[in-house]
Amino acid sequence: MQRIGVLLVVLMSFFIQGADSQERLSTKSRSAIKNYEEARSHYGGGRIENALEALYQALDKDPDFIEAYLVLGDIYNSQNMHQQEMEVLIKAVEIDSTFFPMTLFNIGVAAVKSGNYSEGIEWLEKFKWQYSDNRNAALVKEWLERARFSYEAVGNAYDIELISAGIGVNSAYDEYWPSLTADEQTLVFTVLVPRDEQLFQERDLPKSSLYFQEDFYLSQKDENGLWQNRSFLPGNINTDGNEGAQTLSADGNWMFFTACGRSDGRGSCDIFFSQWRGTGWSQPVNLGMPVNSPYWESQPTFSSDGKTLMFVSNRPGGRGGKDIWQATIQNINRDGVPVFGDLINLGPNINTSKDENSPFIHHDNKTLYFASDGWAGMGGMDLHFSRKMENGGWRQPVNLGFPINTPGDEIGLVINARGNRAYFSSDGREEEVTAKNIYMFNLPEPFRPDPVLYVKGRVYDIETGETLPADFELKDLSSGDIIVTTQSNRFSGEFLVCLPVGGKYAFKADHPGYMFYSGHFDLHKGHSLEKPYQLDIGLQL
Repeated sequence: MQRIGVLLVVLMSFFIQGADSQERLSTKSRSAIKNYEEARSHYGGGRIENALEALYQALDKDPDFIEAYLVLGDIYNSQNMHQQEMEVLIKAVEIDSTFFPMTLFNIGVAAVKSGNYSEGIEWLEKFKWQYSDNRNAALVKEWLERARFSYEAVGNAYDIELISAGIGVNSAYDEYWPSLTADEQTLVFTVLVPRDEQLFQERDLPKSSLYFQEDFYLSQKDENGLWQNRSFLPGNINTDGNEGAQTLSADGNWMFFTACGRSDGRGSCDIFFSQWRGTGWSQPVNLGMPVNSPYWESQPTFSSDGKTLMFVSNRPGGRGGKDIWQATIQNINRDGVPVFGDLINLGPNINTSKDENSPFIHHDNKTLYFASDGWAGMGGMDLHFSRKMENGGWRQPVNLGFPINTPGDEIGLVINARGNRAYFSSDGREEEVTAKNIYMFNLPEPFRPDPVLYVKGRVYDIETGETLPADFELKDLSSGDIIVTTQSNRFSGEFLVCLPVGGKYAFKADHPGYMFYSGHFDLHKGHSLEKPYQLDIGLQL
């Protein structure tokens, strides 16, 4: 989107026909012009390989055909092949650097996007001092800042080892959008699966809804800490359409996810809710207003205190592009579906005039990870984090640096409850892997959230031992604040909540017809982060 001018040249040349083209184009070769016009037709029709072949045939006939190089550069840019783009544009400049001066800028951008940061700085500086004016000064400044930031980030790279989630999770398909329970025992993720497996094996299919659909899969850890073979998510969430960009509640009993074009949708894409019923997931429910609107909503994340849903939307009233918004639970209806209100935009310390994506609020409820192309970064969507201030606002975000971020797009980062391990999806990290895969890595110390313990247990009838669904809350005894208000699973009576280490807490549980129960416990700092605090609550009639 931010390349200057090449498309203008391409479009102008599209209207040049016949003998007149020989007078205006940089070549006099009729056969080269014929190939060039064939390439133009193929490119306009989306036949990229044919267009590339025709352009190289034109250049075989006239190696100084500048417009052919410029169109090649534009095609390579459209395919995110920025190294090839840079090489062909440099050839055009070597023939005549004044023919189309904006090419210098486009070479600089292509260099940055391909990870050649020092070279990108040189080309952008050259363009700035020779040709830049008030019309493009801001854009040139932006890309120079990005190139310099990236150069410095690579020079101060973190020592990170990416570990594949394993063959139980990853495949020849694209796997992305990982989501975790707080105990790090359950992983739910999105897979782009072919509608026809045999056709996928036989042909290199374009990743469109005609040939692929997005579905949810599940993997659980075995006793050795390895992710087991994935399975199709049980229940009523997956359909013949697309489902994706999901988040789990800390206990794994609630799921919020994105679906588009459904009959009960309010806009192009909406956020839906489903709950675990013991044997499968319930029929999804559209969350309705104010979360969903006639616009685009996606990529939810749900706080571990059970209060706040954050998501991405392009609705009016934001700062531009796609913004991160949040809504607060007002109540839970008789079907167990949360009802949200108090919609707010996260504001200028998070959102920019460009796009923000894939928010993840950690279980400490004060560290937010998200992707953005509006804050300083390395070329595409970069991962950042921000910490909540005492007044409830957010600090300006910090880029997660290299090699977590690259010249491409990084999105969909999630962190375990302990705060030391991250999961995300990426492609091109391993030479032999061409699809998107899910990876784990140890999160560098400067980017870690506060570690939290998870309290796990069940509510039961003290006489019969039968599990009971119950409402319960936890209060911080030092501040008097209620920090978690939630429900145990309606079908199993089990619960899981996240709490900071070192606090003293009071809790109470209530089930209709039973005496409510109250007590307190101490999550002393010596309690291991490796295992949960077990809290089973017996209720009396």
